[in-house]
Amino acid sequence: MMLESIDVTENLRWPEMETSKSCVLSPMEKPVSPSQLHLEHISSGILKDLFNNATNSYNTLLQKESDAQENPKHSTGPKRVSTATHRERHLPSLAPLSMSGLAFGCRDTRHAQSVFSCFSTSNSKQTNSITVLGSSIRLSPCPISKPKNSCPARTKLPQLPRALSTARDGENSLKKLCILTAIKPFNVEKEKARFFKSDFKNNPQFEYSNPLPPQVLAKYNNASDRFLTQAVRIMELALQKYGSYEKFEQATGGNLLTKSRIGSHVKKYMEKEGCTGEIVVHLTDDLLSRASMTVVNGRPTLTINISTAREQWLEGMLRHEIGTHYFRGINNSRQPWSSIAGRKKHGLRPINPTEEGLASIHSVLFRKDPILWRAALLYYTVYQASHMSFSQLFHDLRRFVHDPNTRWDYCVRAKRGQTDTTLPGCFCKDQVYLDGILKILRHREKIDFQLLMALGKVSYEDVERLKGLALMDHVRIPHFLQDQAHYTEQLHKIMEVNQLTDAELSTLI
Repeated sequence: MMLESIDVTENLRWPEMETSKSCVLSPMEKPVSPSQLHLEHISSGILKDLFNNATNSYNTLLQKESDAQENPKHSTGPKRVSTATHRERHLPSLAPLSMSGLAFGCRDTRHAQSVFSCFSTSNSKQTNSITVLGSSIRLSPCPISKPKNSCPARTKLPQLPRALSTARDGENSLKKLCILTAIKPFNVEKEKARFFKSDFKNNPQFEYSNPLPPQVLAKYNNASDRFLTQAVRIMELALQKYGSYEKFEQATGGNLLTKSRIGSHVKKYMEKEGCTGEIVVHLTDDLLSRASMTVVNGRPTLTINISTAREQWLEGMLRHEIGTHYFRGINNSRQPWSSIAGRKKHGLRPINPTEEGLASIHSVLFRKDPILWRAALLYYTVYQASHMSFSQLFHDLRRFVHDPNTRWDYCVRAKRGQTDTTLPGCFCKDQVYLDGILKILRHREKIDFQLLMALGKVSYEDVERLKGLALMDHVRIPHFLQDQAHYTEQLHKIMEVNQLTDAELSTLI
């Protein structure tokens, strides 16, 4: 099916320059204790296109692996996580963390900690952003007086090695350019201003730095209506109960969190999962999605959109990005199918829609009202975009979302890749979320979810035949999957709240 071959990302905008080298945090002359770390005030700090430079889908990793082998000098894709830090390992010391020449060495490791640093770009238009660096938990103290080599082990942070590659497919035209980079318009803000000024009538004319050939775009202009009825029903249920999306958002998501509270929640979640210190965290308000798990300079990096970070939704987002994407990536790196050659050898199916479906389920897991609103709206928007102009789509979405800025974002996601949005057309990857959710729920009684996590980036359809080949030492299982009975109850609740039945799904799938 078309959806199963799509490279998935939550990013729409991509940086025009390397941003990690600009740091406005005053450098410290010597190591400090956790109690001495603090956030510095930034009066007009800002961030434009700080982070959107990779994808959170392993499909894109696999696509770029082939380029790294054939022409390593020109390979620009994200790299694959190679090793995991065992969560139960006791680490005697914390190695200094270097961020573009600014190193933080914390020898007093008796308490788990986070290092906050603030980044900005040279762009004239800037937005506030902070970076959170976690450190390893359960560390044995290393006395300052002892020489550096007296500590036999150090915190080893996950790195992404050069990919081992063979050609993924025959699409040579895509080898040197990630499709998701190519379909990012560079004049989004200009066209948004023009569209709003025209009272939402003038269809945007998007421009691209490296436009894709029409025949390539045509492959992704293939929206499905398979689950359209379910998507509309899910949204109508929410509207019946809450009156509007905005009221649903406030009632189920709660208030927006401040940066300090976001940092605190992220730190606690990392401690809960035993991965403190492994992931760099950026906070920004310039991300189209709610969050994105990517790789920057060889480090796993989580970017969180502070404009959508709500108190009751944040942990679901962390389960999606860290508990699912990151842990499955770490586990995958240990398996015989971690490379392109390995996947071909073992005949693995595409990881989507399983990857994004599983992550999307984890986003709403344990919510009091786990309505699958976002996945349903993305699915619906893509289908409608394939039959409507941008302006028509924008007005059509008012049926479900009143806020013009929110509708604009959804329309841009569905129409990206197009130049003249007067014409019908879509980029259909956003249908993969609901597609994956429903397929997993359909087979939930047969899927071993702990095994699905442990095997890495594999489809639920491949689990049974691969389990005998898997390397199970030191696999990472998120805390919310430890109690499988409770997990199964939550899946049933998701079915019930969204009025999904096994009979209906059996007919569709």
